[in-house]
Amino acid sequence: MPSTQAESVIKNIIREIGQECAAHGEIVSETLVAFMVKAVVLDPSNGFNMDRTLIKSDVQKLVKLCVSRLLDSKNPSLDTIKMQVYFDMNYTSREEFLKEHHRVLESRLGSVLREITDNRACAREELESLYRKVVSYMLLRSGLGSPTDIKIVREATAALQSVFPQAELGIFLTLSKKDKERQLKDLSMLVTGIRLFNRDCGKGGEGIDDLPAILHEAIPATTQHIDSQLQIVQDLAYRYTAILEKVTENPLMSMELQPYMLKEALYNVRQYEIFLQIILSDIISCAQEVEMMIKQLGAQLEHLKMTIKSKTAVPTSQVFPIFIALSNLWMSFQDETVLVSVLSNLTAHLEQFLGAHELLFPEKVMQDLLNEVTVKTDVYRIKEHMEDRVHLVDFRKQEWLFPETTANFDKLVIQYRGFCAYTFATTDGLLIPGNPAIGILKHKEKYYTFSTRSAAYSFAENPETYIDLIREKAKKNAELIQLLELHQHFETLIPYSQMKDVDKHIKPITKSETSTQTDTHILPPTIVRSYEWNEWELRRKAIKLANLHQKVTHSVQTDLSHMRRENCSQVYPSKDMSTQSRREGSSGVPRPQIHIAGLRGCQNKTTYGVRVNLTRAVDET
Repeated sequence: MPSTQAESVIKNIIREIGQECAAHGEIVSETLVAFMVKAVVLDPSNGFNMDRTLIKSDVQKLVKLCVSRLLDSKNPSLDTIKMQVYFDMNYTSREEFLKEHHRVLESRLGSVLREITDNRACAREELESLYRKVVSYMLLRSGLGSPTDIKIVREATAALQSVFPQAELGIFLTLSKKDKERQLKDLSMLVTGIRLFNRDCGKGGEGIDDLPAILHEAIPATTQHIDSQLQIVQDLAYRYTAILEKVTENPLMSMELQPYMLKEALYNVRQYEIFLQIILSDIISCAQEVEMMIKQLGAQLEHLKMTIKSKTAVPTSQVFPIFIALSNLWMSFQDETVLVSVLSNLTAHLEQFLGAHELLFPEKVMQDLLNEVTVKTDVYRIKEHMEDRVHLVDFRKQEWLFPETTANFDKLVIQYRGFCAYTFATTDGLLIPGNPAIGILKHKEKYYTFSTRSAAYSFAENPETYIDLIREKAKKNAELIQLLELHQHFETLIPYSQMKDVDKHIKPITKSETSTQTDTHILPPTIVRSYEWNEWELRRKAIKLANLHQKVTHSVQTDLSHMRRENCSQVYPSKDMSTQSRREGSSGVPRPQIHIAGLRGCQNKTTYGVRVNLTRAVDET
């Protein structure tokens, strides 16, 4: 059957079961119905085969079984399943809750924020109306009073005018949408910090609740209520456990008593105990956070008073960070208030799933069953076998962990929420807390604890056998899947192990075509007015920022430098230079030499000169 067709069939079955229950006057959620369908199909006694397509008769049988179990008002198992579904639907971790809470607050303020950021006011009346919207946004975002109370509005307006006068609206309107949102958020924190400081000084604080005092009263009251509920439910669990141990030792009692009903009641109170411990842990975390924030709030207010004192004007760089810190602290107080309220309501609503105990097991019946029975607490059981430790010499293949040899021993994730695996498997579902001091068995990267040393030895001989027994027990009682944290065992569970062809149980890989579209410009354009590309303009701004004409250069002398001065100079070293000029060349031709004889020393009046050629021949050279 295709996956889409199978989903359609399952939805129709869930819808039909819900309509059948509504016809009998019982309104059930689709989540509860879906869980019940899974529980009925997993139960081997119902005979459903998940490996073949359900026929019409199978669907009718499934609907009938689910409706009968959902309408059984005296069934502790149903109460446990309802409790688990309700807790899963309404509880989340502290971080996820605060993240979702802030997201919801931001979404609620979205319309008011858009009215302000998209406003294009020009006239005076429009600007005044916009300023009033800004004040309303400050009050809604801070949660310090109603924007319809005239006194609160006047106080918030005065605080806003001290940091953001109405005359600056013109500059505000020229900003981009993202810058407007950022400035509104900063102004909201500043106004909140100013109002908190005025409240501490006794000069304002209209409509501001004293959250530290409220939390100081609410947290102890909630803790006390949870502790009392834990005491009641633990006493029930101890008594149920003692009776079931007696039935295990004396099988004849099972003929007169319904042990399966007692076990379902035990699962119910143990699940309620686990949920209460989770809530109590969150409440304790809230108490620690509140105690730390109260100290920080006092320190910030004292710092602000010392900064301001009686001054008429204080630099914004000194007081604005303190106002913002006060705003963040107060927002944390608001978060803790909402979280404590939600956890308190969750605790109150969980009590409705314990109503079947008084009807099934009245006090008189319990007293008769507890005759000559010793009721042991979890702490007593742990102390009883504190010295019965596992001897490592008896095991060579298994790995055992002990507190003195293992780092972060108390942070190990124990299987089955710390209950003894061997006892649960051999007694058909009896929950006995394990004792980590005996030794923790590490098997396939998982950790197991046991109530006694003999139980640890027996389990270690063949762990897979007992793990399979626990898994089969969880099929019959689906509430054990969450109670013992067996979700991983049922993610890839094959219901009919006798079938050899395992490959056909692997889910096929489904493929589908998808397409996405992105905008060309997701973010609005941002123009940085202070950007400069000119280097000389940047230099001019740097010189102006340095303000050198108001600076003085100082120098000092030490004993070592007294009457001494080191001088240094820089010279250019001489370089050898050379140039190239023309050079005349000559050949080997002889130079002409001609002399004239008789020009001087002659006695006659007439001078006769004789020319003599003394040039050598070419071949003589």
